[in-house]
Amino acid sequence: MAYTFTFEPNNAPKQKPDSNKLGFGQYFTDHMFIADYNLQHGWHEGRIVPYAPLLMDPASMVLHYSQTIFEGLKAYKTTDGKVVIFRPERNIERLNISGVRMGIPPIDEEFALQAVMQLVNTDKDWIPTGEENSLYIRPFIIATDPFLGVRPSDTYKFIVILSPVGAYYPEGINPIKIYVESEYVRAVRGGVGFTKTGGNYAASLKAQMESKDKGYTQVLWLDGCEKKYIEEVGSMNVFFKINGEVITPSLEGSILAGVTRNSVMTLMKDWGMQVTERQISIEEVYEAYQNGTLEEMFGTGTAAVISPVGELNWDGKGIVINNGKTGDLSHKLYDTITKMQRGLVEDSYNWLTTVE
Repeated sequence: MAYTFTFEPNNAPKQKPDSNKLGFGQYFTDHMFIADYNLQHGWHEGRIVPYAPLLMDPASMVLHYSQTIFEGLKAYKTTDGKVVIFRPERNIERLNISGVRMGIPPIDEEFALQAVMQLVNTDKDWIPTGEENSLYIRPFIIATDPFLGVRPSDTYKFIVILSPVGAYYPEGINPIKIYVESEYVRAVRGGVGFTKTGGNYAASLKAQMESKDKGYTQVLWLDGCEKKYIEEVGSMNVFFKINGEVITPSLEGSILAGVTRNSVMTLMKDWGMQVTERQISIEEVYEAYQNGTLEEMFGTGTAAVISPVGELNWDGKGIVINNGKTGDLSHKLYDTITKMQRGLVEDSYNWLTTVE
């Protein structure tokens, strides 16, 4: 089914930023998409309008009870000039998975996908050039009832905004340093750890601030009950290569089922590698480091794609991985995915959706 959205052009377009100085999430394009939800009409009035502040009631429930979900995906320009998005259907599917847990009514996935596609097509001139650059896409849903009582909202807005971005971490593909958090916890099974909801990220900020003060880029979270088993980094799923086997924490309900996570697992299995999803403790990683079998560690996510880890700090014990250098597997995964996204290698998995 084809959806028709109204379009209001931005008559005061912005100056585009220098593609060599983008950072991440600092600049926004000329337009955004908005649709509304109420009990009578469901999701309706999809429209592309000039990017502008939202007018909200101070009692809007999202501001008080954090009923909100979001996604993150990217658009690229290929070498032959096409505009493509990497696996957008998986992100829209996951948006609804988050919505079920957060009591938000499901959005028609084709409606949401076309909203993303049409908005990207509208602002495709904002897609930056450069190997580590892309157009980041942020769809999100917020509860808008003006009501100070704890219940699900009856009204919502679905919004999509776009941001030209560079590398998520200043290190780029160079290894980052991570602090293993043993005091605070992010999520527990039965909670909302597997969703992309704002509260998950707010809960991580205190630990992230403290780790940054200690000279570390990010926090590695342990499980919320025993503080023993590795879960994820604040913005990435994690993988360990130990004695030739690649291990990643299994999805137990408290970590995000990453789209990039799924992609790299598919690639590695097709390359004939042993890939295992299971619980892995920080003690096991430390023992592998001590006996010399910890070969690589890397994170995966839409924002960073592949981010090698060169050092962990666990209770004051330093774990230096691959002499602090980017490993061969991390390089191969990064090159394969980014070259696929830019049309430099064949997309044999049909992961790219062309914007037309």
